[in-house]
Formats: sequence, C-alpha cells, structure tokens
Amino acid sequence: MTRQPALSAAVTLLLQSRDALIMHQALYAATKLGVADLLETDGRTTAELARQLKVNEDALYRLLRALASQSVFEEMDPRTFKNSALSRFLRSDEPGSMRPLLLFWGNEFYYRAFGEILYSLETGQPARAKLSGMDTFEQLSRNPELARIFDDAMTNMSHLAGPAVAAAYDFGAWESLMDVGGGNGVFLSHILRTHTRLRGVLADLPHVLDRAQQRGFLANDLTARSSMRACDIFREVPSGCRAYMMKSVIHDWEDQRALEILVNCRRAVPADGVLLLVELDLSEGNLPSTGKLIDLVMLVMTGGKERTIEEYRELLTSAGFRLNKVVPTAADYAIIEAIPA
Repeated sequence: MTRQPALSAAVTLLLQSRDALIMHQALYAATKLGVADLLETDGRTTAELARQLKVNEDALYRLLRALASQSVFEEMDPRTFKNSALSRFLRSDEPGSMRPLLLFWGNEFYYRAFGEILYSLETGQPARAKLSGMDTFEQLSRNPELARIFDDAMTNMSHLAGPAVAAAYDFGAWESLMDVGGGNGVFLSHILRTHTRLRGVLADLPHVLDRAQQRGFLANDLTARSSMRACDIFREVPSGCRAYMMKSVIHDWEDQRALEILVNCRRAVPADGVLLLVELDLSEGNLPSTGKLIDLVMLVMTGGKERTIEEYRELLTSAGFRLNKVVPTAADYAIIEAIPA
C-alpha cells in the first residue's frame, strides 16, 4: 500500500473509532434512560420525554437526533420521535433485547478499565484491580447491583450464542452434561432444549446457584432433566456426568489458574467422558477476530486471556487431556473437545 492510500485508511480508521465511541455512549445513555420503553406505542415529543425523564429537553433532542441519523429511533415530525426497527431492541421487554449488554458495557465498571489500559500494558495486570483494589469477581461479589447488571449481560450473551452452539455439536451423544461455572443456567437450557434426551447439571458457587433458582431458566419443562451442584472450581469439580462443559470460563484466568481448573475437571471426567470448552475462536495472522478484541477486555478486566488452539492444546495436555477436535459454530465461538489422555 502506497503512502497516500495508507494515510487515507488510517484517517478512516481514526474517524470510525471516534464515531464508535460516541455512538456507544449515546446508545448507553438512551438505554439507561429507558427512552425506547417510553416510545412503546407511539411517537412523543422531546419536551414530553424530557419532563418524564427529568433531563434537559434540548440535550435530549440532540441525543435522539444523532441516534436517529444512524437508524436508531426515527424523527417522524420535528422534535418528535418514535421507535425504529433497531431501537426496539433497546426495550426492556423485547425478545432478543440488547439492553442488558449496553447497560453493562456503558457502566463505569467496564469503561473506566479501558481508561487505564496503559497500566495493564506496563504491568501485565488488570486495570480493573488497580481501580478497585480487588479482582473483578471479588468486586462483583461485594456489589449486588453491579452483579445483577453483569449477570443480565452474560445472560444476554448466552441467549445470543446458545442456539448456535447447541446446534453445532451432538451434546446428546454423551447422555449427561455438567455445565461447570455455568452461571444462571441459560446456556445449559438452550442445549437441553435442543438435545431432548440429555440430562444436565448446573455447577457453580452456592450464591450463583441461588440466582439461577430465582431466574428459573432450568424450571418448568426442564426440571425433570436438570439439577444443580454447588462447587468451587478451584477446589473440586463434582463427578457424576460423562460430558463436562465450560463456556467462557478458562479465558477469565491466566495460565496457572486456568490449569488448576482443568486439573480439577480431569479428576471429574470419567475415562469414557469428554471435556468441552466453548471459547472464542482466534483467527490466524492479521485477520480480524472478535476474540482478539475481547482478549484486550480480559487484559484490563480479569487478567485472563483468549488463546489460540495450540495454546489450549498445551494447557489441556498439561492437565491430562488430549485435544480431540475443534468444532466451529455459527457464532464467534468454537467448541474444543478434549478427552482423557
């Protein structure tokens, strides 16, 4: 690439990154205010909305005008807005709503860590810990409201990825599946509904399982085929299933801690069983990858990392597994199948 096209591409990238930041925070503000919920049935003026939301009317108009220019909301008459096909997904009661993810990504807990990314580059340590004096998961355990926002966002992501992952692999062939560190059980619920002869066990910390009971993703038609087991994955993984799955668990941890978890899984997985890691797939070379960007999230938030297949192979071998195959999915995730060595 010659200098002039390269300069043009650099300027385009710079402007896109600026616009993406502005757009992200504008979406967060509108979502936090609940504008889309207020536009449930018909258009409303910014004066009406501002009175109800207790915000500055002109500032609100400028926000909604900018979002409408990107097809989020629609200005039907001067200073009068209604929902668009996109803004409906900011509503709290819309199936497939993106609201929980935007509330998490726009939250101070998330974005402030990126303001300290240089600290992570200088030290290799998560900036989140610098800001709070504790690791991410300890901070979540001490802040119920923040934990709820995080839980809702992770539920949102699992709802989005669950059907694609469930359809990509024959989970039912193993007869029983334990979702280790499975949170509130939404991901497991997608797999159980796709593979109707499969029995599922949700394994996580006791307070996490309490939330899972309240959320009820494994209730009703799944009650007879699901159960819960309390565990601390750094101490012991329960036995009793043939297949063990962890989605987006290993990426939260640096190599030594990740190896501790995998060793505990190896003790639980029977000789005729399997371990399934559902993790983001990294592209090779200079190709774009969601995983390469989320790797920076791990850097500043948890101290964990996204890994290549070879890096997973090395970790699994050290824990007593053999990487058997990698199954791509229609989502950004791959299913890494490992069997006892």
